[in-house]
Amino acid sequence: MLLSSASTRLVPPRPILAAGPSRGYALSVLPPKPIKGMSLPRHFAGKKAYQYNWYMKIIDSSTTSPLLFLYHNDFTSQRFIKLRRDISAASKRKPSSKPKEGEEEEEVMPEPLLTVIRSSIFGAALRDYPSVANDDVTRMTEGVTGALAVLSLPVLDPPQLKSILRTFNRTVPPRPVKTQEQLQKELDEKNADPANPGRRIKRSRQVVDPELRVLGALLDGQILLPERVKSVAELQTLQTLREQIVGLLSSPGTQLAMTLSEASGGRLARTLEGLKKGLEETAGDVA
Repeated sequence: MLLSSASTRLVPPRPILAAGPSRGYALSVLPPKPIKGMSLPRHFAGKKAYQYNWYMKIIDSSTTSPLLFLYHNDFTSQRFIKLRRDISAASKRKPSSKPKEGEEEEEVMPEPLLTVIRSSIFGAALRDYPSVANDDVTRMTEGVTGALAVLSLPVLDPPQLKSILRTFNRTVPPRPVKTQEQLQKELDEKNADPANPGRRIKRSRQVVDPELRVLGALLDGQILLPERVKSVAELQTLQTLREQIVGLLSSPGTQLAMTLSEASGGRLARTLEGLKKGLEETAGDVA
């Protein structure tokens, strides 16, 4: 039986595309490149416009409270749910003082809000925000590729911030740095031939090791790198700082009042008695 030319036609195999990220940056605030048929400045529509306006509100809230930038990798939905619960518990785990007589109880503050962002639209919102320096944003995200999230804190409370940073290290411990031998061993195992050629490889559940890292913070238009974020977390509460400032300002007046009160008593009498004796001795020498 003769085969037709159509049945003997060979279909070329499809090219295998290399898997990898579509871009090599996490967050870009550079001005967009002009594209033919698109006018600048760019305006979003539909769902992107909603996200843009939402991100602008998040950035605007950083004028009174810090906004943390977080890099996350290999996170599942269950791990994100657990992370949000841990952050909520850590925000309430701060030293509380019982209100004194006549003072009102402290009002309940809203909880921190963790938002997984779309970096391209969030970068456009940062670029359009007037008080944010784009150079500082580029320095914060330099060398970072992957997904980002932002954590909006309700107030600037250093003890609360310190508790949240500790929760990050406890919930998602930092990954240990692999040595060159370990990397080479993993590469050899990946490229090695199967133990039983021709047999179907058993499917195994992949062990996901999530990664979470604080890239910096945004507060009142200023970008804080991780070192400064840790320094802010070591400060006292604003109420404690106010009390210390009031104490420093009132200490000279308090010392003066103590000196005058002491002089009005026995010290003043002893001072006058000493002055009297000195005058009498001087008068005797002159005579």
